Order: sequence, then structure tokens, then C-alpha cells
Amino acid sequence: MEVLDILEIDSEVTLPDRYNQLSTQEMEDRIREIKAKFGERLFIPGHHYQKDEVIQFADVRGDSLKLAQICTAKPEADFIPFCGVHFMAETADMLTRPDQKVILPDMRAGCSMADMADIDQTESGWEVMQEVFGDTILPLTYVNSTASIKGFVGKHGGATVTSSNAKKMLEWAFTQKERILFLPDQHLGRNTAYDLGIPLEQMAVWAPIEEEFEYEGDFDDVKVILWKGHCSVHEKFNVKHIENLRKQEPDMNILVHPECTFDVVQASDYDGSTSFIINTIESADPGTKWAIGTEMNLVNRLAQENPDKKIVSLNPFMCPCLTMNRIDLSHLLWSLEKLEQGEVVNQITVPEEVAEHAVLALNRMLDRS
Repeated sequence: MEVLDILEIDSEVTLPDRYNQLSTQEMEDRIREIKAKFGERLFIPGHHYQKDEVIQFADVRGDSLKLAQICTAKPEADFIPFCGVHFMAETADMLTRPDQKVILPDMRAGCSMADMADIDQTESGWEVMQEVFGDTILPLTYVNSTASIKGFVGKHGGATVTSSNAKKMLEWAFTQKERILFLPDQHLGRNTAYDLGIPLEQMAVWAPIEEEFEYEGDFDDVKVILWKGHCSVHEKFNVKHIENLRKQEPDMNILVHPECTFDVVQASDYDGSTSFIINTIESADPGTKWAIGTEMNLVNRLAQENPDKKIVSLNPFMCPCLTMNRIDLSHLLWSLEKLEQGEVVNQITVPEEVAEHAVLALNRMLDRS
């Protein structure tokens, strides 16, 4: 288990073996029993990318920020087992009361994108950027980032963004400073900035491992600095997938998430957030065909829930998000049985000094949403 420096965790490294001996039916029955026993004291949010075996027990499903916000509206919930990944649980912890306990059923449920920007790299890179550009940069971070990165952004006057409001937040940021640093997903930053009319030639990439810019132009022309991070799921879609589908089924609509690469977004018919994808499919005419470029669990669920449309993955060989799929029936049951025994495991607690600035970044976004 990776122990994150901003978390205070009481956790067991290995799932007790007895959970591997239980049948699916036994685990499902026990989870229902515990949920009924705790009632409103237990609230389980589930991210759209979770497995069906887990999402069936979610009291609400949604994207990361929506789920965290809903948690704040559940004052009766003492325990919040968050079926998602660690940065989502962090946000829920920061937005809920101190006495409410947010739990991550499996501490291995991380996010490769969020892990591509750690606080040491960010502070080091920021020093270089200040030397090159002076005090002309406002940092923005995708909500798919660690609490420490949100705290860094908040401390320096910036805000968080979601894939739904990224355009609005970039517009706001440009009223504050001449340039923007966008963390940690370069693709969402690039696609959004381009939609605002900023040419690719005015976007530089900061490579944190090499500690250098990937840019060949004049630094005076740079408007957006993109952190060299990405989503390992959405980078698996490419233009060849689109070209092949258009040859096979010309009437297929291509719908992708803006975490996909620039060329994929430009070649698609529609792009938008997870909520946009869900709403587009649900409101689409019966008989229409859709190839969707996002996480496979969600694509499969949309196909099941919309049988009047043909829905496939843009990449037929796509796998679900591996870290998101760390949360399974056995880990969910284990965390709930521990609660039943009076023990809280895998509690996510963001230190107050980090949370203070991170909530500033979140609130600057929420005030404009």
C-alpha cells in the first residue's frame, strides 16, 4: 500500500482471507443487512466508473465533485464509505464536518492522473515558472488532483475546475492573470484552451520529471502552461479507432471525454464531461448509434440502460480503469463489517493546513458555477 503524506490512515494492508471464501450472494446479503442496520448513519456515494457489483449499493452515483457536494448535504451520515478513488474521498473529507468519517474501502484505489502531479514537483516547477514568466501565472487544477495540489492552487489565488466548467473557469482565470498553469491533465487543459481560441502555438508543456518546458516558440507568446499529465484510460483512444468506425458504420456518432487527446477530440462529433455524455445518450433518439470514448464500466452501463440505442466503446479492446476497479464487493463488505464492529478502517483525513487552502480553491470554483 502506498502511504500518502497528506493522509492520516488507520488501515490494514491485506484483506482478510475469509472474504475471498465468501460467495457473491453472501457478500451482497451482508452488505444489505449492514446498510439496513445503520440506516441514515451510513451513506455510500459511488462514482460512475465503479463496477456494477459495487454501484448497486451506492445511495447516489455521480462524478467526483457532485458526490462530494452531496455528502455535505447528509448531516445525518456518520460514516461515508466512498466508492471511488483517493482524491475523491479527500474532497469529500474536506467538504464534510470533522466528525463525519470518510472511508476508502481499498487504499489501493488511486488515480494515475492525480499522482502525476505531486506537491514537491509542483513547488519546484513553480519556482522555475516564476523565473521565466514572473508573477503573471494563475494556477488552476482539475478536481482530479490530490488535496495538496488543490491546496497549492488555493494558496496562489487559483481555483479548481471540472470537465463541465473548465471553459468558464479558464475565462475567469484570464481576468486575473496573463497566463494559466493547468494541472494535472494536459489534454483537458489543451482542449479547453483551444475552444477559447488560444492556438496550440501559445501552449507550453511543463515536464515535471525532466523539470523543463517542452516548447519551441518564444516564451513571451505563451498563454497556457500545461502540466504533463494524463488519464491512462482516456489516452487509450486514438484517431484510428474513429477512422475505422466511420468506415464500418458512417452513421455512428462519436462522443468522447475531453480528457482524450487533442486529435481525438477534434475528430469526434461531440465531446464533454461524464455528465454531458450521460445526458447526451439519455436524450438521444431511439435507434441512434453511439461510440463512446470514456471508461468501460460507464459505457457498458449506458448500453444496458439505453437498449433502444446502439452503444459501443470507441476502443473495442478497452479495459476498465484499473485503480477505480480496486473497490470491489469484498473490500466494501470488509470496511462495513469493521464499522459494525465499532472500528473505522481506511479513514481519509486531510490535514487542516492543507484543507484550508484546498477549500479556498474549491470555493472559488463553486462561487462561479
